[in-house]
Order: sequence, then C-alpha cells, then structure tokens
Amino acid sequence: MLPTFLWQAGSRNQGAIAEFKKAIDDKRVVTWAYDQDGDFYHMPQQWREKAWLRPTIYEGKTLTLNYLTRTGTALKEDYAVYHGRFIESMLAHCDVLFTNATATALPTNRDRVAA
Repeated sequence: MLPTFLWQAGSRNQGAIAEFKKAIDDKRVVTWAYDQDGDFYHMPQQWREKAWLRPTIYEGKTLTLNYLTRTGTALKEDYAVYHGRFIESMLAHCDVLFTNATATALPTNRDRVAA
C-alpha cells in the first residue's frame, strides 16, 4: 500500500525537510511546528493537539509523512486537514524542492487513525 503522503524529489528530500524546518524557524511558516523528534504538527488552536506528521525517507528517493494521532483515535476529517494543509504549505514555501506530492485517500497501515 502507498504511504499516506508521498513526493518524489530524488536526493533533495532531506533538503526539502530541512528547508521547511528553516522556514518554520525563520517564522516564514507560522502554521506548522516540529518537535524534538522531527515530527510536524499543525499550530492553529483547532488542530494543535490532534496529531503529528512523521517524515521518513526511503532509499533516499521517496519521502513519506505518516499521520500519528496524539490520542490513538482521529476523525477522517482531521487526517484530511493535516495532509491537505501540509501539501499546501510545501507548495507555498518549498515548491522548487520537489516535483510531485500526493496523499492517499484512506489511511495506510503505518497511520494511526480510527474509522
């Protein structure tokens, strides 16, 4: 099964994550933050305590972001908002660092989402 969020950028994957974190640190991106583990979370109050997106790079070619809930359960709408808004932010701030971004319609076995 495909990962929940996927983009193909070759060797630039690590650079895309580093650039997005720098944009957060420089306050150019204010709706996202990351924790000490490198997981991203959405900052608006409505979404802040809902989940993390955990980045993983496979074979230096594919970056995935899996949805992990803070409570063990989540609504499908929360899953949709996290992925949609993350893709939107990457397009607005790091678009030259990747060529394709997709999100699966349904959670995968690596996501933690209740039906």
